[in-house]
Amino acid sequence: MKKTGEMTGLQLTEDIYDNRIKNGKELKEKGTKIIGYLCCHVPVELITAADLVPYRICGDMKRPPLSADEYLETITCSFARSAFDLAIRGDFDFLDGIVIPHTCDNIVKLYDVWCFHVKTPYQYFVNVPHVLNPGAIEFMEAELNQFLHSLEHLIGRRIGEDSIRDAITLHNENRLLIRNLYELRKSEPPLLSGVEATKILVASMSLPVVESSALLRQVIGEIKTREKKLDKHPNRIMIHGIQLDDAGFMKLVEGLGANVVVDDICIGTRHFWNDVEEDGNPIKALAIRYLEKVYCPRTLRPRTGTRAEEMEDRFGHILKFAKDFNVTGIIFYIVKYCDIMGFDVPDLKNYLEDAGFPVLNIEDEYSTRGFARLETRVQAFLEMIG
Repeated sequence: MKKTGEMTGLQLTEDIYDNRIKNGKELKEKGTKIIGYLCCHVPVELITAADLVPYRICGDMKRPPLSADEYLETITCSFARSAFDLAIRGDFDFLDGIVIPHTCDNIVKLYDVWCFHVKTPYQYFVNVPHVLNPGAIEFMEAELNQFLHSLEHLIGRRIGEDSIRDAITLHNENRLLIRNLYELRKSEPPLLSGVEATKILVASMSLPVVESSALLRQVIGEIKTREKKLDKHPNRIMIHGIQLDDAGFMKLVEGLGANVVVDDICIGTRHFWNDVEEDGNPIKALAIRYLEKVYCPRTLRPRTGTRAEEMEDRFGHILKFAKDFNVTGIIFYIVKYCDIMGFDVPDLKNYLEDAGFPVLNIEDEYSTRGFARLETRVQAFLEMIG
């Protein structure tokens, strides 16, 4: 293996993506304290402000979660089972703590089982409201203050407002770089593939934010100047779904003659797209961002106006991505037993099809084992819309 200094940015992202557990352990050996977190509703800025490293917990789509099956029912979402499988086998022993938000029943159950059986040194549950209203914002602000006090107790010192503001600035810069990376996918053909984008996203969430941003700048520079261009295909595809942190599905779609140019998934636009306001009370700004600006179906948005207006409020951001990135079709990848995603499928599918975008809905496990079976469906969809 090449030394880090000899690697290009793209080679380094590939190495981190392939060895992110090993990379986490190496960070730990350097004296870094690492806090693992799940889902898009954990305010990573507060973790960074405490001089801790937020580390996105992923599963392993290539391995059956056999160890987890002893602790979680098989009707539990397979992503949660996969993440817990890695934890119970010791892969996440380098973590100094875990932070898990109230996103869905499966994740709440995962938090309880993880705390009881894995016993990571620090544990915190962020009780994120499921509704949007002024009272929910006040509740979220109070909850984040409690989280802040918990982190202060963990590190043994107060976390000042300036530290929180600095962390907000760092993570906003990181989000801007991700958005700049996505801009490179708007061209025809796109300048980077969906496979590459997935690996870059996973690598970026496995590093301290300053290192992550430095890597993103290097990668963006390399992509803009590399001579070999991607093949142009008739279909530009958007992927909608949960935490697709394995590039295998992107590889399947692109291997059948399409360019994956944008997404609405948990490690992609859903996580990175919207910034935290840098003026005013930073805790309130974090509460607003993580409750109002993370467009996850677990949050019930108030019903306003007509049915069409309600659909626009719930799904308008997805339609905007489809138009901005000039997609020709949208593929849903919904994990079985993910009720919050599954309940949205009929409305979202009708909404996008009414807007002129063909949709393929796939419901499957968080696993690569079914990809050979899915290949026929994806190929038929691409041929139909091509």
